[in-house]
Order: sequence, then C-alpha cells, then structure tokens
Amino acid sequence: MSQPDASPAPQDPPAVPAVWAPPSAAPFGTPTSGAGAPAQPPGAPQGWSAPPAGVYAPPPGYAPAAGYPVASAGPGAVYGPPAPAKRSGVLGFTALALALVATVGASLVAAIASFNIGLGAGREVVSRPFTGDFDWGVLTPVRDWVLLGEVSFWVGTALGVWALIQGIVAIVTSRGRGAGIAAVVIAALGPIAFGAVVQGFLTAGLAAGTGIGG
Repeated sequence: MSQPDASPAPQDPPAVPAVWAPPSAAPFGTPTSGAGAPAQPPGAPQGWSAPPAGVYAPPPGYAPAAGYPVASAGPGAVYGPPAPAKRSGVLGFTALALALVATVGASLVAAIASFNIGLGAGREVVSRPFTGDFDWGVLTPVRDWVLLGEVSFWVGTALGVWALIQGIVAIVTSRGRGAGIAAVVIAALGPIAFGAVVQGFLTAGLAAGTGIGG
C-alpha cells in the first residue's frame, strides 16, 4: 500500500499592492474654501467660485429683460448691454421753425412796412419846401407803418434769440442735431437779412414816393 504524498501544496504568489492614483475630478465638486479653493476676488461672497469659461444663455422659454438686445437667435443667444434710448428731435425742429419765423416772417413784414414808409415819406418830402435840415414830421402820415416795422423788429429779435438758444441745446443734447444746427445758422443770419431787406425796400419806397426812379 503506497504512502500519500506528504509534500506541501504549491501556494499562490503574494499579491502586489496596487499603486494609488488621485481621482480625475473632486467627487464633491470644486472646493469653495480651504486648500485647493480658487482665489476669490475682493468683495466676493462666501462660497464664491469662478464659473467656467463660456457663453451663458437663459434657459429655453425665458425671454430676456426689456432693453437687452439679442445678438444671435436660438438657445445660445448672447445678450448685450441695453441699447441707448433714441431721443426725440422735436427740440431741434422747433428751434428751426422759430428761426424761420424770426428771419423770414419778420423780414417779410419789415419789407412791406419799409416800402410804405419810404413811399409816404417821399411824397411828404416832395410836397414840402426844401430845407437843409431833415424834418421828422414827414413820418407823421406813415406812423402806423413805422409802428409795424418796430414790432416786426422786436418780435423777430425775441424769436431769433429763442431759436438760437434752443438750437444750441438741441445740438448739445442730440435732440434733432441737424435741425438745431440749421436753426443756429438761420438765427445768426437773421439780423443781417432783416437789415438788408429794410434798407432795400425803404430805398425803393423813397424812390417811388419822390419820383426819383421815374
């Protein structure tokens, strides 16, 4: 009878311990405080963490706040700062209308008054004996026209100054800048135009009244 083999059974080789490797990402997210937390900007609230780089858009179905234009349509729309409100140009156009009334309207009334003043004064000069001194009495028959000429002058001056100031305000505040520039130019040229019209029509009236022009 053979004896059982008493040699010990072969044993498995000892296990080699695995090398530990750090996880690719923190299991509970990026730490917000302590070691490893990103630097916080001054004044940031406790627990602040910088958002990852990228463009953020509101969730689908949410409209942007009023005044924020959308740069691109779709779920990834980018929102910019509110667009500046467009100012009304009424101020500039009002100044332009006042300048036209002050220059054209006053000059037209002054032209009518000046011609009639010259016409009446010329006829009065012819009917009186010639003297070396000028007699203001020749204006007595045309005193109403003289008054109309003075009123047109003062009204035109007041409206011209108003248009000049309002035009400058319209230019500075960009409320009808083009019309404001035109109003300033017309209002500034108004006194020159008024004086030229008065002189021209007064001379024409005197020539017609005295018969110098034939």
